[in-house]
Amino acid sequence: MNNKINTLKFALSGGILVGGCFFFSTISTVLGLPGFEPFSKALESMYSFYGYSISFIGAFVGLLWGFIEGFLLLGILAWLYNKLNK
Repeated sequence: MNNKINTLKFALSGGILVGGCFFFSTISTVLGLPGFEPFSKALESMYSFYGYSISFIGAFVGLLWGFIEGFLLLGILAWLYNKLNK
């Protein structure tokens, strides 16, 4: 039985998921929906150096950085899983 994970597909899925979370939480904060501001403030404290802010433009910057971070981290996770699952 082959229990390997397709690393590229897993990494792309992770990038889309994390980038989407960054994007939607920022848009929700801009629109004033309750509950999203603490997460967006945390993102702003970590990514403001890279151009992120709580704004419509910042949502797209967050989408980009979230995609990159999710792609790399979950890609490494899938690669490591495949190496350990030999």
